[in-house]
Amino acid sequence: MKDGYLEKRSNGLLQLWKKKRCLMTEDGLHLFDYKRKDRNAGPGLKEKNILFEHMETVDCVEHKRGLVYFTIVMSGGKEIDFRCQQEGTAWNAEIALALVRFKNRVAVQTGRNRYLSHQSSSEEDFISSE
Repeated sequence: MKDGYLEKRSNGLLQLWKKKRCLMTEDGLHLFDYKRKDRNAGPGLKEKNILFEHMETVDCVEHKRGLVYFTIVMSGGKEIDFRCQQEGTAWNAEIALALVRFKNRVAVQTGRNRYLSHQSSSEEDFISSE
């Protein structure tokens, strides 16, 4: 869906910004360590997955000096800070839209499953009453 570079703030004491290659798919974000020699994600590169099913919101958007700062809030309350260049459609907007699409898809599937479950139990009730 989208491929490019983001900077992620580390959790350490210094909270340094680390450049990551980011690949956004239908299931979430896949972050790879940025290496100047090898810019392609592939086997052997460290990968971190941030799945939409564990995300709550994309929050805290701030624009400073050509950069967009944003936070992804996870289900357990954990916050992950990112920043990206303010060119074109910013990553925060793309991630927020993809998260909404994911949640809508889950809601439709849940509703469909509930409807099918209700239909099958209604048919069983009808058959047993004959």
